[in-house]
Amino acid sequence: MNVRSLLLATALLSAPLPAALAQDAPRQLNTLPTPPPPAAPDSTARPVAAPAPVAAAVPSRYRIGLKSGQVYAADVVEMRQPVLGRSYLLANGQQRFDLDQIKFYEDETGHYVRTTLPGSRREATLRRDKTGRISTYSITTTQYSPNAFGSPFGYGYGGYGYGGYGSPFGYPYGGYRTVRTEYFSKDGGPIEEMNFRSLRVALADNPGSVETLRDVARLRRISTAGYVVGGGLMAAGILSTFSGTSRSVSPLLFISVPVLLVPSVISGSQHRKLKQAVALYNAVQ
Repeated sequence: MNVRSLLLATALLSAPLPAALAQDAPRQLNTLPTPPPPAAPDSTARPVAAPAPVAAAVPSRYRIGLKSGQVYAADVVEMRQPVLGRSYLLANGQQRFDLDQIKFYEDETGHYVRTTLPGSRREATLRRDKTGRISTYSITTTQYSPNAFGSPFGYGYGGYGYGGYGSPFGYPYGGYRTVRTEYFSKDGGPIEEMNFRSLRVALADNPGSVETLRDVARLRRISTAGYVVGGGLMAAGILSTFSGTSRSVSPLLFISVPVLLVPSVISGSQHRKLKQAVALYNAVQ
């Protein structure tokens, strides 16, 4: 009996405690700690230092290319032509370049190249007017026209020229005039005279330009006829005036004047047609 009571007491002591008794333990031992609430963001605006401005590099406005291959940049380019001495180019008021050194240069008036003109050994400065497969150039010179019945459009030593001051009729109305002579180059090749003969070869692979040059050929024939007919009328008028006994001026002299002016008027149309042929070529190619 005592042994049975001892076994029962031992079994009761080794059994787990009920849940109600376990709950009587301190609460902080059974509950996980609660994390603290997150701190509220600081809404106070703080001044942020702006980054220091970076000065952008400003490229120079113009370039000067030398025959040696060197290229210089400049903001101011001036052509100096002293009364005594040779002309030269001045960059930024400091650096001097002789014209013999220069291949091309730019200034506020445009782009210029130094090259040898056709039929000449001396170099000249040409202004580039248009760019393309056919690039056009020009040079302006002052010429004296003492001959009678001079053309107001003029023909320079390199091709067509026009403009000027003074009378187109020469002596006694002759004087100085400004003549603008034009040239061209194809695909960066050598400089050639801008005339019908040179352009007929250079533009032969463009049908539109070829058709325009046919109009130029027709105007050339009319111009030649004007010189021949006008010259013949003038010669006949002079003979008639001085061979007769009345000493009156022959009307043939008056008729010859407007006939001789026809080539002068037509030369302007020829020039416009040549430029039109070049424009058609550059537009298609």
